[in-house]
Amino acid sequence: MLKIYNTLGKNLEEFKPIKPGYASIYVCGPTVYDYLHVGNFRGPVFFNLVKNWLVYLGYQVDYAVNFTDVDDKIIKRAGEEKKTPMEVTNFYIEQYKKDLAHLGLGPQTMNPRVSEHMPGIIKMISELIEKKYAYTAAGLNNAQDVNYSISEFKSYGKLSGRNPEELQSGVRIEVDEKKKSPLDFALWKSAKPGEISWPSPWGEGRPGWHIECSAMIRDLFGDKIDIHGGGLDLMFPHHENEMAQSEGCSGKDFVGYWMHWNMINFGGAKMSKSLGNLVSLRDFLKQQHPEVYKWMMLSVHYRSTAEFVPENIDRAIQSLAKIYSSLAMAETVLKDCAASDAKSTFTHDAKYETELASAWKKIEEALNDDFGTPAAFAVIFDTIRGYNAKNKRGMKLTATTQSQGQQFVSFIKKFGSLLSLFQEDAAQFLISLDNQLLQQADVQRATVDELVQQRTAARLAKDFAKSDELRRQLTDLKILVSDLPTGSFWEVMK
Repeated sequence: MLKIYNTLGKNLEEFKPIKPGYASIYVCGPTVYDYLHVGNFRGPVFFNLVKNWLVYLGYQVDYAVNFTDVDDKIIKRAGEEKKTPMEVTNFYIEQYKKDLAHLGLGPQTMNPRVSEHMPGIIKMISELIEKKYAYTAAGLNNAQDVNYSISEFKSYGKLSGRNPEELQSGVRIEVDEKKKSPLDFALWKSAKPGEISWPSPWGEGRPGWHIECSAMIRDLFGDKIDIHGGGLDLMFPHHENEMAQSEGCSGKDFVGYWMHWNMINFGGAKMSKSLGNLVSLRDFLKQQHPEVYKWMMLSVHYRSTAEFVPENIDRAIQSLAKIYSSLAMAETVLKDCAASDAKSTFTHDAKYETELASAWKKIEEALNDDFGTPAAFAVIFDTIRGYNAKNKRGMKLTATTQSQGQQFVSFIKKFGSLLSLFQEDAAQFLISLDNQLLQQADVQRATVDELVQQRTAARLAKDFAKSDELRRQLTDLKILVSDLPTGSFWEVMK
């Protein structure tokens, strides 16, 4: 039984979709006028899991993430770059898709663009005017603006828990004589000279931000959708206004489950341009493996703040190293078993299968409890400790070691596939991690290899004093050397 925390009502609720066996998801996507920062991708990483988990539970899923390609910021950027707004948005949409591909996330079913849904937007605004939820006001160039009247929507504020009267008296809002109330918001804006615009019953203009998502959801899914996602900063006013528009139009509940992920902080400070702490995902991935970013986003619960600080980056690297180290050991065992003359004697380990089945049940319970990834990761680490206790590098190949290796790899990969994690070649991933750490420490891999070879030669010559001295040199370089019957191997201390 999947339970989801619904922002509307602020309760855990059993997931009951509109249509049995089918789940519709709409997530507010990026405004495409620049390279996107690390905070913009928390939603895609998390909702990749949501989509995958619903599929695992047997649902057919349609998952839409929109592109806002009509916006003041886009118009400003187009002017700065001496391009058309569509040239700007087309370029940054492609950059976003490249970043998503680099993260290795699964496909999104639909990526609607505002510019492609103008008929639906205009139709919805017309209906809101007809139903007295919206009104016209004098605009520019003999055109009209259209505003939504929040006083007509009696339950305005039910999503965010904000009272319109308190908002009006307690918040400084710019007075606009064209509005009946300072809290009323734009559905259609008359175009300024030279601005991108579309024809409408109210003259040349373009839509307000909030109506765009309402209309795209209606065009794609109808009057109601199962899950609507977005960052916590979108709950008010964007999602509150979406609800007012959509429910004003249809007279029906708009969303079954509102899901909001929390913000990313940098050392306790919210990420923002004014603070100068914005980091693009592309720049981050020049320094770190995509697995590190995904781990950082998923190792904390989606409704908790994610601290984007060096300590947490290091912690992510250490955690991934532990998991991939065990995967590499298991995969080495399987390769050795495959090459062994005794491979025909290997059999299935039913006892370990039962142990893993119990662990998987705990993972299911964690993810069914509002996608509790921290609890699920705790199960993974318990599983790794259990596997490592039973299996050591260089141990003799047996039916048990092969069977446990196969089941362990399958278990980790199965869990990882839900999060788009742990699908890398384990040995190569560890090498890339070591190379990155060596680079940070300004140490050459060739230097480490040479010291390890010298130490191996000293051990073979029984020159234990030299061997110990070489080990100390390696330790000073933060290199851990392990000696096995099959030889020595090294890794960077993480």
